[in-house]
Amino acid sequence: MTIPTIPTGPASLGAPETSTMRAPVSRQVPQKKTFWSQLLMSFAMFRNPKSLTGIIILGVFVVVALLGDVIAPYGALEKDFTALRQAPSLAHLLGTTHMGEDILSQIIYGTRGVLIVGFLAGIIGTAIAVLMGVVAGYTRGWRSESLSAITNVFLVIPGLPLIIIVASQFENPPLILIAAVLAATGWAWGARVLRAQTMSLRNRDFIQAARANGEPLHRIILVEMLPNLMAIIASSFVGTVTAAVLGLTTLAFIGVIPITNLNWGTILFWAQQNGAFPDFWWWYIPAGLCIAILGVALSLINFGIDEYVNPRLRSAGERARAMKKKGLDVNDAMTAVRTPTLETAPQKKAPQTP
Repeated sequence: MTIPTIPTGPASLGAPETSTMRAPVSRQVPQKKTFWSQLLMSFAMFRNPKSLTGIIILGVFVVVALLGDVIAPYGALEKDFTALRQAPSLAHLLGTTHMGEDILSQIIYGTRGVLIVGFLAGIIGTAIAVLMGVVAGYTRGWRSESLSAITNVFLVIPGLPLIIIVASQFENPPLILIAAVLAATGWAWGARVLRAQTMSLRNRDFIQAARANGEPLHRIILVEMLPNLMAIIASSFVGTVTAAVLGLTTLAFIGVIPITNLNWGTILFWAQQNGAFPDFWWWYIPAGLCIAILGVALSLINFGIDEYVNPRLRSAGERARAMKKKGLDVNDAMTAVRTPTLETAPQKKAPQTP
């Protein structure tokens, strides 16, 4: 006795069976990442227009600081007694001082000291802030409380008087000492913010999984936490550099730093001492503009890195740029609706009469 088989497929529906041939599927072979492609991916955050603008401005200052001896038309203290307090001219593009010194050359030579002190203080202060803030936020008990207490003490220490006391003990304080003192008084704010953010990260699932797998403390902090804190670390670095530049120029302006340590604050000091305000504008405005432009460049770099690291800001920025390309207003709360024209509007058909 044989059991009849029930046809399936098209034959069961009454349709003739046809044999179909499948087209060969082409699989894309993943391309091997080269060294240059990985290098470009590492600097992808700087493709942002804000970061790119800030890096260009900062790069100009770095080039001026490195090539100051070549770019400067005169020496920093070279005097021209035939041109005293002269307004900007072809011979002196930014004018001269009361001693006939070229102000443009002084600004070029002073850029080097400002950048050295700013970046040294930023590196030292950010390193201390990351160490104190992340460890205090991740650990618990007396370790966290002790580090938090130290941070609170440095928060209330008056920075400027301490810097004046330390700098006045040396006849000619080196730049690294000034940077260290500025960093010692400027790391606490960043450490406080990092501690709060680390406390919110330590209860996340990936941190709990790494702890359950027996990962050591240094690997959890370096591999798991620090990549998620890059935006705050960059913000702390930018804030410390900006505060160090302002602190250096303030110390030079009030006369704490010797006049031999030429920087933008020294130019403002001599302008104030010799009554340059407000008539001789070319003596103090260029130095003040350099301080402001450097701060703007650092802030633009910080905004660009923050937008790249933060997915919400990155998506918002991409959406805003897409709206600008379409000609829509980014700040408009209402969504623009295009009204159909006569050519594109659907025409209604006339009712047919019987």
